Order: sequence, then C-alpha cells, then structure tokens
Amino acid sequence: MMDEHRAHRAILAYEKAWLAFSLVMLFAFLALIGYTLVTHTSGVIPAGKLERVDPTKVRTEGPWADPAQAVVQTGPHQYTVHVLAFAFGYQPNPIEVPKGAEIVFKITSPDVIHGFYVEGTNLNVEVLPGEVSTVRYTFKKAGEYRIICNQYCGVGHQNMFGKIVVKE
Repeated sequence: MMDEHRAHRAILAYEKAWLAFSLVMLFAFLALIGYTLVTHTSGVIPAGKLERVDPTKVRTEGPWADPAQAVVQTGPHQYTVHVLAFAFGYQPNPIEVPKGAEIVFKITSPDVIHGFYVEGTNLNVEVLPGEVSTVRYTFKKAGEYRIICNQYCGVGHQNMFGKIVVKE
C-alpha cells in the first residue's frame, strides 16, 4: 500500500512538471509571436493597399519606363526607387542610393514572376506581373549589395542579378 501511494505521488509530480513546462512553452511562443508582429511588420504594405499597373505598358509608360529617372528623392532622407524585374535582369542596374536614407522600393514585372532578394539584408520580395511590390529599407552600411532573383523565371534565371550601390 505504501509503495502504491509513493508511486502515485511520483507520477503526480511528473505530470505537474510536464504541465508546467507546457504552460511555460505556450507563453514563450506567444511572446515570440508578439515580438515578431511588433518588430517585423514595419515597412510592409498591408493587403488591400496594393498598387497595380498594366504589365504590357510598364516598359513604355510610367516611372519604370526611364531608368535614368528611377531613383527619386521624396524627402530629406527618403528615396523612392522604381525597379523593373524582367527576364533576365533588373532596371535600373546598378541602383545608387545614399547610406542612412529610407529607401522605398516599388518593384514590378512586365513578364513573369520574379524574386527581389538583396544579399546581406532581409529584403526578399516576390514580384508579380501587373502588381507593384512595395518594401522599405534603410541601408546602414555603404558598399555594394547584390540583387538575386530567387523565383525561377526561365532558362536564363541563373544569370539574373542586379546591384545596389550604397554611397557614403
């Protein structure tokens, strides 16, 4: 009888420890989700505020048509860069921006789905024909950053690179 009572208490303590561990992990996961929502959603354009363009005219009309006018200063430390991702390159290339300025990238495609991944940053955008993908970023270090297409877009996909030059 005594051994059964001792075994029952041991099992009860074991179950309580697992229950406590489960609750601690639940609160830890909720805290991580809250932290992610607070710190990683700045610069993201919410659904419903999407900008659309005519992919058949994007090369000839609008801000994507002239690569010389693609980088526009919109504020004291803010620039808008209109990037055209096409098979198999980016326009303008290279993109020149100043260090420390907020850069608003507006990226679209006239042909197929492309990727816009900037090495060494958390910029990673899927570019759809007819839609403008908008993302903000501030480059804190001067230097050259490579743009890579990370969505398979055809037989020349492996050669689709661009460059961002961040100047002092």
